[in-house]
Amino acid sequence: MTEWLCKSRLTNLALSPVLISWLVCAVCGPISFAAEPAASTGSGQAYPTRPVRLLIPFAPGGGSDALARIITPRLTDALGQTWVVDNRGGAGGNLAAEIVAKAAPDGYTVVLGFATVLTVNPALYKLSFDMARDLAPVTLLATAQYILVLHPGVPANTVKDFIALARQKPGAFNFSSGGAGTPLHLAAELFSQRAGIRMVHVPYKGGGPAAAALLAGEVQVLFGSIASSVPQVKAGRLKALATTGIKRSRVMPELPTLDETGFPGFDVGTWYAFLVPAKTPATIVNRLHNEAIRTVGLADVQKVMAAQGLEVETSTPQELAARIKRETAVWAGVIKDAGIKGE
Repeated sequence: MTEWLCKSRLTNLALSPVLISWLVCAVCGPISFAAEPAASTGSGQAYPTRPVRLLIPFAPGGGSDALARIITPRLTDALGQTWVVDNRGGAGGNLAAEIVAKAAPDGYTVVLGFATVLTVNPALYKLSFDMARDLAPVTLLATAQYILVLHPGVPANTVKDFIALARQKPGAFNFSSGGAGTPLHLAAELFSQRAGIRMVHVPYKGGGPAAAALLAGEVQVLFGSIASSVPQVKAGRLKALATTGIKRSRVMPELPTLDETGFPGFDVGTWYAFLVPAKTPATIVNRLHNEAIRTVGLADVQKVMAAQGLEVETSTPQELAARIKRETAVWAGVIKDAGIKGE
């Protein structure tokens, strides 16, 4: 009987596929498949079965939004459900993070976390939730270094020369940023503290106006984005001194890092990551983690990201959690020492 049921002539019988499957399993034993099991919501239901909502902490047009538009079509294809981009700017990025922190832990509400929102804002704002307690890391997605640039009128061509000049003239140099507590502001403050110099902060309403102020000569110093600053450097409108990552930028590999120029361990920039509500089932976190890493690993996706000044960098959930904890402590110290207040 067993041998007869397991032979191919079984398909000639007028039996339903379901009954055939039952008979084979009952007599021949269960059949194992190589396919990875579907993630579960915790109630036994496969994941995902409906659209996934991706919260962006800022308005359309910024780096977070650009990255979301690059990767969500691929995630839609990979998971078989639409990824809906939801821009929720406000409160320095806290609004989007709060929505996700208080959402149901079912994998259908994800935030595209931005470095400063997760590691700086806890020291700047009084929050109604806890970033570390209420959000569960999934994976790091991408990083972007900053670049230290000067107005061409500043008579310094190296980091060493600029520091010497700034020490001779305390408070003579102004630096711009996109606002108090923004990444460009904090990068400059950390550099000033470690270099032992004093510069004057001039905040603007966004990174674009901050860069325009440097080009116009209203300020002399800026820690700017590589994507927007490099074209100005190559055109001779700005002077580049160093980048802020541990490794040299792929966009300007000839430029040294601050780590190389006398600031060991100086590693400042921004990064983007996926986080979900705490207590989201591990199977869902793993599914999101794996699909996100596959997506940013695609050659054409990386090419588009590089054009935005983004470098792919991924992590385990545990590595991302450790990074958030480490950087939160660093920025809390910088904010306290510089007397920075949230706007």
